[in-house]
Amino acid sequence: PVLWAVMVSLAEVWRSAGVRPAAVVGHSQGEIAAAVVAGALSLEDGARVVALRSRAIAGGLAGRGGMVSLALPVEAVRERLAAWGEERISVAAVNGPSSVVVSGEPAALEELLSSCEADGVRARRVPVDYASHSAQVESIRTELLDVL
Repeated sequence: PVLWAVMVSLAEVWRSAGVRPAAVVGHSQGEIAAAVVAGALSLEDGARVVALRSRAIAGGLAGRGGMVSLALPVEAVRERLAAWGEERISVAAVNGPSSVVVSGEPAALEELLSSCEADGVRARRVPVDYASHSAQVESIRTELLDVL
């Protein structure tokens, strides 16, 4: 929720300086922030969505997974991940031409990190204990639909 608040607040600072976006986009919590900035959600509704989402993650996903950032193109990452299967590790975000984040089970991520180190591929753990944007997220779907 703090990251979301920073995103929404920064957009308001830009707006106060005269910056008026023609469009807003986001990924994950950024989608919720973009919806508020665009006026599709009220500030109160956006805060509610992000707080309830965070609570669901903490209660249902925390401690079950993780994320790793790789300095590779997405197709190379997908080829590398094939050894584990999408249920264990999957692409979570494509941040650029050679910047991909994956998420999944802790043991599979450790194996991936070792594999990357052996091959000289830059990879680093993202400091979270859940596998955002992975198959694991499906387990909190019903809870989120109920509370939202």
